[in-house]
Amino acid sequence: MIRFEGVGKRYPGGNEALRGLDLHIKPGELVFVTGASGAGKSTFLRLIPLLERPSRGSVLIDGVNLSALRRRRIPFLRRRIGMIFQDHRLLHDRTVFDNVALPLVITGRPHQDVARRVRAALDKVGLLRRERAYPVTLSGGEQQRVGIARAVVTRPPILLADEPTGNLDPALSREIMHLFEQFNQVGVTTVIASHDLPLIEALGHRRIHLHEGRAA
Repeated sequence: MIRFEGVGKRYPGGNEALRGLDLHIKPGELVFVTGASGAGKSTFLRLIPLLERPSRGSVLIDGVNLSALRRRRIPFLRRRIGMIFQDHRLLHDRTVFDNVALPLVITGRPHQDVARRVRAALDKVGLLRRERAYPVTLSGGEQQRVGIARAVVTRPPILLADEPTGNLDPALSREIMHLFEQFNQVGVTTVIASHDLPLIEALGHRRIHLHEGRAA
């Protein structure tokens, strides 16, 4: 599903975030990516939907080398990938419903299909009753759930999350991680960057540890 072959990423100024990274994530796996701040976790995730491009090496999704992907094909790649950020990135002048609907509206889905999918996603994360609310009225955990609903509303085969529990207390963190497990159980390949080692160890899934841009 996701393969890195000799991937390196160097930023302007000389900072080398990844160094010759080789790894393979199989279809349907749930994988945690760990490591200290600056170890390359966020860069690793951003290479998968081509938010960043590698300086060397190859990233392959379903056997397709992303380096050979034409610019006009990038939106189609990103429609197959749900991305969840630590800072939520919600539109505060839009309701919960409209925030979750945005990916479907962009792709031109019919109105009835949008409504059905949005409400199904909100129901999955336990926020169906808050669809008319605005993000400012939600707790941090609820805002993260809205972000998750928005990421899965297109039913992507790949789900990426960058420190999704970084600002949450332990109880909420467990709830959010169990949501990811539920999506994974229906076949979604799930990759989560996190520093919450006690929670990761308790869940027991595969872990990729990054150290100075390499898999340790």
